[in-house]
Amino acid sequence: MTPDMKNDRSDPTQPSAPAPQPDPGCTPTLPGFTCGLDATLRIIAGKWKPLILYFLAQGGPYRYGELRRAVRDVSDKMLIQQLKELEADGLVKRTDYKEVPPRVDYSLTPLGRSLAEALVPLCSWGTEHMAEVSRVFAQRDGWTTKGR
Repeated sequence: MTPDMKNDRSDPTQPSAPAPQPDPGCTPTLPGFTCGLDATLRIIAGKWKPLILYFLAQGGPYRYGELRRAVRDVSDKMLIQQLKELEADGLVKRTDYKEVPPRVDYSLTPLGRSLAEALVPLCSWGTEHMAEVSRVFAQRDGWTTKGR
């Protein structure tokens, strides 16, 4: 047997390595979720929710128009829908001042703030790898235009 074969995992005579154990902090504790990441991804599902949380964490409360300008390219319908879902999920607080003209603003709840803080490493990763990600998307765009 050559030294290379000792590390060959396809060799049935070699004992297999133990399966990696899940992080105990990410194991399911409630039915319906695969793990903590599954729960997190479900609550921020949607293209705009992470951006809404990010901008609200920058120093809200924000009025609707301010959020609309901050979260570029989102339609009014989608922003309203995502804000309603975030409010229903207990992440965003909507304050209606019952004034004329109407004045409403949005801010993070403590749960929403903790989730926004958890998104900070993703933001840092995106900033750090922005050039590479741009190249990847440019390549992907090239694939779709070649097929047309």
